Amino acid sequence: MATITEISPLAPPNGFPQLPVIKGVRFAVAQAGVKYANRTDVMLAVLDPGSTVSGVFTKSATRSANVLDCQNKISAHTDEGAAIIVNSGNSNAFTGRAGDVSVKALCEAVAQQTGLPEARVFTSSTGVIGERLPHDKIISKVGELTQALDERHLEAAAQAIMTTDTFSKGASTTIETPEGVINISGIAKGSGMIAPDMATMLVYLFSDAKISQELLQEMVSKASDETFNCITVDSDTSTSDTLIMGTTGQSDSSEITKGSANAAAFYQGLRDVMLELAHLVVRDGEGAQKFVEVNVTGATTDQDARKVASAIANSPLVKTAIAGEDPNWGRVVMAVGKSGAAADRDLLSIWFGTVLVAEKGWVAESYKEEDAAAHMKGQELTIRVDLGLGDGKSTMWTCDLTHGYISINADYRS
Repeated sequence: MATITEISPLAPPNGFPQLPVIKGVRFAVAQAGVKYANRTDVMLAVLDPGSTVSGVFTKSATRSANVLDCQNKISAHTDEGAAIIVNSGNSNAFTGRAGDVSVKALCEAVAQQTGLPEARVFTSSTGVIGERLPHDKIISKVGELTQALDERHLEAAAQAIMTTDTFSKGASTTIETPEGVINISGIAKGSGMIAPDMATMLVYLFSDAKISQELLQEMVSKASDETFNCITVDSDTSTSDTLIMGTTGQSDSSEITKGSANAAAFYQGLRDVMLELAHLVVRDGEGAQKFVEVNVTGATTDQDARKVASAIANSPLVKTAIAGEDPNWGRVVMAVGKSGAAADRDLLSIWFGTVLVAEKGWVAESYKEEDAAAHMKGQELTIRVDLGLGDGKSTMWTCDLTHGYISINADYRS
């Protein structure tokens, strides 16, 4: 059975969760001073020979040099091990050829210190866009990082990759198979510039499973579509979005093969971990005070349902009404109408929580605004829409839009 650590709504968990050690992967962190002094801002992960690596990346047309380099490397089939080096404070995005130079220099330094080929070194950078990455500061710490590698440092790695996050994010699962246990542990960073278009942040997942690169990539891509691609904080997609998963093959369980019971259990566990991390990102949305599930049913297709869910979840008017605890259902009607999906006024139904708000083309006869207002005062909210047209459905998760979001982003470069 897959188990996930529970969290408190819109608040840091009670300490970082206890994540199982993943045999064959070690971590280290350092203070390089990329943007801030006296703050860990670089993490290195090194996977043993025999490891498999897969990933998904932002579709942004202005994606960073790091993302482009990872995309070129991710499908390679080798057994030489791998390394991932990540810095916070600077995204190395939109920096011209200088960005490529920085990635090359980082890969060379990590390869030299770890003995890995450059083709198995993956980099990520997160932070301010359009400023050259001071890669020399990071390179000066690579030797220190290599010496400090330890399988127990995953929590420190989660802290090192944060930018505007208010807490570090981790989740795990343990999968029981007839041959033995498979562990999955993951960390993520993300708080703002979050919208569905791949992984919506930086995410690093590790497992001791035995699995081919092709099957792992298939599972990671599918699970990402069902989790990270279903969250939004502010409708803005980062230039640096990256999700990388490494599996070491050191579990006692047999190799996972397509269509097997172990494959189904592994996929469910992977999806659980990814969904937990995705929800943590929404709960830590910049200035967020409320966690909102948007559930759309009755669309002509799943794609139309997704259009409606996205229009509601991304609407500044809906999100500010939520922040003000105002059951302004007219804004939901607006979002449905602008979504581009097929809709019929007289078939549309809307609920806030369990409160039926509108149906048959107008406000529901049973509707009492005080009931909806009571639901809006909670921290865990649900907006449900049934279009009454078909079987299409979609769920997205978002947060409210508060003055805190404006304050954080108005001062982001200060």
